[in-house]
Amino acid sequence: MDRSSNNPDLPFSESTSTDKAVASAGVDQVRTEIRPGSHFARAASTIHFDRAEALYALWPTPTCIISDGPYGLSGFPGDLHTATKLSEWYRPHVAAWSQQATPETTLWFWNSELGWATVHPILVEHGWEYRACHVWDKGLGHAAGNSNSETLRKLPVVTEVCVQYVRRAEFAINGQVMTMQEWLRHEWIRSGLPMYRANEACGVVNAATRKYLTADHLWYYPPPEAFQRMANFVNEHGRPEGAPYFAVDGRGITAGEWARLRAKFNCPIGVTNVWSHPQVGGEERVIGTRQAMKWKYRSLHGSQKPMKLIALAIKTCTDAGDVVWEPFGGLCPVAVCSLDLNRQSFSAEIIPEFYAAAVRRLKSHASIDSM
Repeated sequence: MDRSSNNPDLPFSESTSTDKAVASAGVDQVRTEIRPGSHFARAASTIHFDRAEALYALWPTPTCIISDGPYGLSGFPGDLHTATKLSEWYRPHVAAWSQQATPETTLWFWNSELGWATVHPILVEHGWEYRACHVWDKGLGHAAGNSNSETLRKLPVVTEVCVQYVRRAEFAINGQVMTMQEWLRHEWIRSGLPMYRANEACGVVNAATRKYLTADHLWYYPPPEAFQRMANFVNEHGRPEGAPYFAVDGRGITAGEWARLRAKFNCPIGVTNVWSHPQVGGEERVIGTRQAMKWKYRSLHGSQKPMKLIALAIKTCTDAGDVVWEPFGGLCPVAVCSLDLNRQSFSAEIIPEFYAAAVRRLKSHASIDSM
């Protein structure tokens, strides 16, 4: 897609002739075939040859963001040499994600342990709430012949992390920003009703006061039907001069709207936060040569992610038709998984040979039922 005619209403399913050529081009032809602003689409999966920061405002609101950007390990052209400045590198991206996301959005942040630890404060600063750190254990085979422990003076590293965050719902009341827990309690107290009557409203013995309206760490998110009952009750029995209660901008929040103030979560059975899976190999590994940094890597891409793990992240927090962002596409596994899972995906990549390989991959992909 040409940046001069970039339009959010442009049908992404119409790929340019340049991108069709790229889909079948050899590595030596890549740099002459690709132009900035190009894109390739198959079904609802779109890959852009452009910087993500130029596309965020044009992409639909994400239900899921999968970030696999710089690790500070000199892993690809443009990567930082150390993790020291990762936080400032990511800051504008995190700010954009925060602006475009909703409380339904889940962020999966791939990185090294140190890279994640460095960026974590920036994520919290911009309203992202930590959920869990998932460890990808690649197995001992990943270190075989590649780690000189005497020189490095540490045990071989065979892991990466994929950290789950959600966009925190916030409520602005009289210049004060409140969390969902604080806001629920504030609205009930404002009504003048005693706390115990919340149990009457919800038809429970003590769950409303002990879980939904508590001020301590034992707080539970009230399900939509419980929220609706509390809202109806307090608006009927609370102080008339304070009505409406449980409302934003003078309008009451419905049960459906309340449900959308929390990220989706579809818990897979038998899966924990340790993902034991070998590094990508065999038919799944995308083969090729890179134009830059050949001194460090003989393969096209040094850190390919298993489709199984990418699909797991997507299925955990989205439903069919939802939008998934892949700001730092690489070989764009999100685009491929989204094709299989019937999600809309939007990927960005700026390294020509990576983009070309990702396009070829998406174009030739056959659906994998095992996902």
